[in-house]
Amino acid sequence: MNLAYILLGSNIGDSKSLLITATKLIAKHAGEIKTCSSIYRTSAWGNENQDDFLNQVILIQTKYSAQALLDILLETEKKMGRSRTIKNAPRLIDLDILFFNHDIINDPELVVPHPLMEKRRFVLVPLKELNPLYLHPILNKTIQQLLLECPDKLDVKKN
Repeated sequence: MNLAYILLGSNIGDSKSLLITATKLIAKHAGEIKTCSSIYRTSAWGNENQDDFLNQVILIQTKYSAQALLDILLETEKKMGRSRTIKNAPRLIDLDILFFNHDIINDPELVVPHPLMEKRRFVLVPLKELNPLYLHPILNKTIQQLLLECPDKLDVKKN
């Protein structure tokens, strides 16, 4: 069995309900939810001219490979009405694999650990809630260390 940390995000519609729905679909199709962070509100990162996001990190146990898990997550986004348009555009739901075991994956369709996560407080804050001592397999720093060094200054507040 594999362990994967997944980031969920939404800033269109009833974002809290969308995160709950996505979690249920992941549990049904991808694997057992082991734990969930609180839901956090943060200003949009990248394209800042949009509504705040709600974000959450979940840890799942799955029988699937990283690529198969990605396929399930993309299909879940599609079922929930997401259409991929402009990078960093507003979205109903966004599901990203942050870590998959302690694997390092550099495929055209999938990069794990998720690139640039160390520069994004909206990723690190909920991840720290779940596992502050998790060691990033490339940077060799804990989530707690990465958060302390994070250049992103956007507020990330429990919703």
